[in-house]
Amino acid sequence: MTESQKQLVAPWDEHNQTLVSHVHPTDWANPEPAEKYNLVVIGAGTAGLVTAAGAAGLGAKVALIEQHLMGGDCLNVGCVPSKTIIRSSRAVADQNNASPLGVHPTSPPQVDFVSVMARMRKLRAQISPNDSAQRFKNLGVDVFLGAGRFKNDKEIEVDGKILKFKKAVIASGARALEPLVPGLSEAGFLTNETVFSLTEQPKRLAVIGGGPIGCELAQSFHRLGSEVTVLHKNAHLLDREDQEAADIIQKAFIKEKINLALNVTITRVEKNASGKTIHYTIDGKSQSVVVDEILIGAGRAPNVENLNLDAVHVRYDKRTGVKVNDHLKTTNPNIYAAGDVCMNWKFTHAADAAARIVIQNTLFCGRKKLSSLVMPWCTYTDPEIAHVGLYERDAHKAGFDTQTFVTHLKDVDRAITDGETDGFVKIHVKKGSDKILGATVVSKHAGDMISELTLAITAGVGLGKISGVIHPYPTQAEAIKRTADAFNRTRLTPKVKKVFSSFLKWTR
Repeated sequence: MTESQKQLVAPWDEHNQTLVSHVHPTDWANPEPAEKYNLVVIGAGTAGLVTAAGAAGLGAKVALIEQHLMGGDCLNVGCVPSKTIIRSSRAVADQNNASPLGVHPTSPPQVDFVSVMARMRKLRAQISPNDSAQRFKNLGVDVFLGAGRFKNDKEIEVDGKILKFKKAVIASGARALEPLVPGLSEAGFLTNETVFSLTEQPKRLAVIGGGPIGCELAQSFHRLGSEVTVLHKNAHLLDREDQEAADIIQKAFIKEKINLALNVTITRVEKNASGKTIHYTIDGKSQSVVVDEILIGAGRAPNVENLNLDAVHVRYDKRTGVKVNDHLKTTNPNIYAAGDVCMNWKFTHAADAAARIVIQNTLFCGRKKLSSLVMPWCTYTDPEIAHVGLYERDAHKAGFDTQTFVTHLKDVDRAITDGETDGFVKIHVKKGSDKILGATVVSKHAGDMISELTLAITAGVGLGKISGVIHPYPTQAEAIKRTADAFNRTRLTPKVKKVFSSFLKWTR
């Protein structure tokens, strides 16, 4: 393994050894290439894995190339490790917040950071066989470990071998973006690709970036015992989300005493005996904070280098990635792309959905479109923010007149009994109809709740019909039904109410 690979799987304990034995086995022997492949896929993250497995399952001859760890970000440095740590941090919060429920812990919770991280590595290793080289070999995929590079329009070179292809898919993903701040590189910093290798808890942690990654990890590390400062360039955390939703999260951070520095311009970073000093300005006034570690959560850069894309006439941008049309075809008609390397939606489930489009469009001359997808997403703070469809501002830009219906969790029985009343269900419909244009849910488990609304939009089920769907009582998801009930009440015009009232009097 290379030095960079070893850094991402530190420490070299039994759990990480198990992980590597599955996703980049050191004794792996690349197969002899087939005469020609129906599909060659570069990158074994979610997009690449789904493409390869799906195509092979349909009988195509497929090669899959991965130069680092199979499973990509999601398994190794993304969804799996982050949600494992988030779960531990929520256990701490549950104990700290138990007194209003009549449960008084005899002592403050004691966080064993070493055990938290060991549990994360253990569970990551436990899940890793799903993405392993051996599993995909068993599925009929020729797995090549090494750096893939286009040789010409019909060939890709990897580990000294030439793979001939009819179609190729670029699924090389993205990496953490390093801000151009003087002194940052010299001082050293963490990203989502290295933070999960920590074995010692940073007492003081600065998180640069108040987007989803930054907020999730900031709250988690704070709850686990670090003193956390979030530095964000804009005026509000999660500023791309619904404003009311983002307000709830920001207030939660303030309540938990996470330090927030907003409207920040970072000027330089210095390292000395006291720690790493971040110098920044707010409204022209100079300030600074001293920390032990700096975590970067401020954007992603597509992995487009070293693929020799120019040689195969594939257009790309180092900031936005490979250029694709709505069918995920690049500027070379025989080469497609999917996942973080080419899409604005940088989610595991988005990469999965895009891969399914690529399979149909490459193997069956399909015309499936990325724009036809209804894409939900969730930020796993506490509470969570989940969204699907259009925000109200985007609906207006698209020319829709909207009506918005909101149910606050403080009015939902189960949320009251759970003590989880900070949140809401907000649904936008096209004015004059029950067509759902978009929805935002803020709750402890918003990511689970949003799927009902995603299904409704996908299937063309209007908000009025959701009112007729029986929801178990009591659940927090009942907030969705109550929001639909609120819509249906608007259908009762004064004339209808008068007729109905007269009918009731007549039937008495």
